[in-house]
Amino acid sequence: MLRNYFKIAFRNLGRNKAFSFINIFGLALGMTVAMLIGLWMHDELSYDTYHANYDRLGQVWTTWYNESEPGSGNAIAMPLGEELRTKYAADFKKTALTSWNFGHILAVGDKKIAQTGLWAQPDLPEMLTLKMLRGRRDALKDPSAILLTESLAKALFGDADPMNKLVKLDNKMDLRVAGVYEDLPRNTFFHDAEMFLSWDKYLADQPWLKEAQTEWGNHSFQLFVQLNDGADFDKVTEKIKDVPMQHLKASVDGRESVLVHPMSRWHLYSDFKGGKSVGGRIQFVWLFGIIGVFVLLLACINFMNLSTARSEKRAKEVGIRKAVGSVKNQLVFQFLSESLLMAGLAFVLAFFLTQLTLPWFNQLADKQMRVQWLNPVFWLAVLGFTLFTGLVAGSYPAFYLSSFDPVRVLKGTFRVGRLASLPRKVLVVTQFTVSITLIIGTVIVFRQIQHAKNRPVGYDRQGLISIDMTTPDLHGKYALLRQELLKTGAVADMAQSSSPTTNVFSNQSGFDWKGKDPNFLPSFGVIAVTHDFGKAVGWQIKEGRDFSRDFSTDTSALILNKAAVKLTKLQNPQRLGDGISV
Repeated sequence: MLRNYFKIAFRNLGRNKAFSFINIFGLALGMTVAMLIGLWMHDELSYDTYHANYDRLGQVWTTWYNESEPGSGNAIAMPLGEELRTKYAADFKKTALTSWNFGHILAVGDKKIAQTGLWAQPDLPEMLTLKMLRGRRDALKDPSAILLTESLAKALFGDADPMNKLVKLDNKMDLRVAGVYEDLPRNTFFHDAEMFLSWDKYLADQPWLKEAQTEWGNHSFQLFVQLNDGADFDKVTEKIKDVPMQHLKASVDGRESVLVHPMSRWHLYSDFKGGKSVGGRIQFVWLFGIIGVFVLLLACINFMNLSTARSEKRAKEVGIRKAVGSVKNQLVFQFLSESLLMAGLAFVLAFFLTQLTLPWFNQLADKQMRVQWLNPVFWLAVLGFTLFTGLVAGSYPAFYLSSFDPVRVLKGTFRVGRLASLPRKVLVVTQFTVSITLIIGTVIVFRQIQHAKNRPVGYDRQGLISIDMTTPDLHGKYALLRQELLKTGAVADMAQSSSPTTNVFSNQSGFDWKGKDPNFLPSFGVIAVTHDFGKAVGWQIKEGRDFSRDFSTDTSALILNKAAVKLTKLQNPQRLGDGISV
């Protein structure tokens, strides 16, 4: 019987080619959009699951409290790592301090490659369960060791075995390749870390780190932890939250607390309010999921409307079938089989369109999504998706067409009643409502993006280029480099700063000014710049003047933005004695 149903369905498709094409292609477009959004959602929801210890890993965050809204960030003081490792061993299985993801120059012979990497304590590779292709995860116990991704090792050494080969880092130290690990997928927090370097080497190479080992006010590091199997993130946070204040003075350093942010929430719940994780990208995941459902619903409604619009052409077929003994259930199954067949054909077309547009979509979304051909869960999801679409799209036409009265149909007196078209009218109104809503939402989002692109940013972006100084060869040679670049005629001006124009890498507290409340301990974003910075970026001075080499006192001067003036409530910040001091 089922074979007969599909045979009839194929005959109907062949007999009505234009109708079939419109119906299948419309359904395929809706399924394509839904599939692309589904792949994006899966990529977002599976973020960081590459690591086997995913559900036990966390990062320690700091929350600073002041007169305004508390601020949270993942920068911590170095002594906190040792404190948690020694005094809270019952809760933490492993801990690992790291630097930020710095840029470095790697050299092998005449070949030089710029890449980013982390200085990390030896336990981090084990915590992340890196898939080692060569070497061991614990290799960072050796201060001269370096771990490379497979692609970076190939870029440096080609097809040769990289193990125990020397790599010159930043043109000042030789490191030994102690391991090569599988490239991390793009949907991981550590994807941009193309190498891991020994923390002991970092301490020995940077003199300022010796003081930082005991400075609880220097928040310049990251701390990753792995909880013991019986530990709970919330309970551990409650235990350790006041650890910093055991070593700080609230009247001088301000008040702060720490928390353990689970890896499962790093990507989707990265927004903090009042010291608690309140959301983040998860809102976009739900939003795009709803959009995907609505787009697929539009395609299904379109399918229903086209099918029921041809009801009079199918009425005689229904009448004859009922006259020769077909019952309603058989007719329902027949029409549902037609719908499932069309959904299956639409899925094949949608699958082709998805594969065709996926590279473009990956570029748009900055992803590396791919169809998981060998994953049985994927094929089960595909089958369920197709069945669901076919049943939803074909349910109303199946029950509507199978309800015709055979006597009236065969007598030729069958007419569609006034109320019979009501469901289709409701579907059409719903279809247009959803379509208009999506169009309005698209226009609003587009205008918001244009506003963000064109709004005043306080400096001139035209022709402005920011370059990371990833090699120490440039350090201390700013004046010479600037002079040579200006000679080329291609560079109008040049400046050096401790942060890019689009970010602030350093925060500092302990500032004082006239009329300041002793209990008010704000943290200011601070950027150290050369004299030419304002001229190079074209910032706008509202009051006072820019930095100048004509004034030797400018080495201890500050330029405040409007937000800082508003926060400090200074009436005349330029007047001697009314400014800010450290």
